[in-house]
Amino acid sequence: MKKLLAGENPYYKTDYLDRKHKFMRQDGRSPQELRPITFTIHATELPYGSVICRFGNTHVFCTVSVEQGVPKFITDPQQGWLTAEYRMLPAATNPRQPREWQKLSGRTQEIQRLIGRSLRSALDLRSIPNLTLTVDVDVLQADGGTRTAGITGGFVALVGAIERLQKEGKIIGDPQITSIAGVSVGLIEGVPYLDLNYDEDKIATVDFNVVMNGKGGLIEVQGTGESGDFSRKELNAMLDLAEQGIQELFLKQTQALSSA
Repeated sequence: MKKLLAGENPYYKTDYLDRKHKFMRQDGRSPQELRPITFTIHATELPYGSVICRFGNTHVFCTVSVEQGVPKFITDPQQGWLTAEYRMLPAATNPRQPREWQKLSGRTQEIQRLIGRSLRSALDLRSIPNLTLTVDVDVLQADGGTRTAGITGGFVALVGAIERLQKEGKIIGDPQITSIAGVSVGLIEGVPYLDLNYDEDKIATVDFNVVMNGKGGLIEVQGTGESGDFSRKELNAMLDLAEQGIQELFLKQTQALSSA
């Protein structure tokens, strides 16, 4: 896919900006615009890495903990592992949601597996031998896009954890092989919109979550026609728009890490 700069999506220029549609974003954003994104790095001291990531009114707390040893299914003694856990705090939504104590919902399990898969793709696991990195993503406030915010913020926390491991001499070299970020995109009244909040997600006829690496490769695409179908052309347009947003997220990640 061609790398696009903000405002350069040819799909909009040729087909959609001239369309008259009723839907207007309540926050005044254009269809191609991300919510305000911020990263508060070193939010707490005890984890190896910690970040509060804000996508508009979605706030997630991402931490990285490090333990000696790897799961039993890792048979290579030179390989490490990365896993993830995801939880929605009870007051992250209104009304309050009960805590998941003994059994995780299917949604929670699916999201934490997505986060783990996505962030593992950023690392050479043989460069963290006999270490397990656990990325915890706790949703403090939910307004749509919690999984993609968890991936994007989790990567920033992971970079911080790697730097500390290097300083402490627990790893040699740099296990990071690429950057990782994710964003949501969907169709509302036939128009592609980037970075959906909760109210937008509810009315989208098609909803996608897209994860990419810094090489321009797709890591995961999760998409479905919630209340309608979509064409191949619309799919390509949503992927182009997601790529545009993720390129902006990579820049924001870099800026936050350089200023930490």
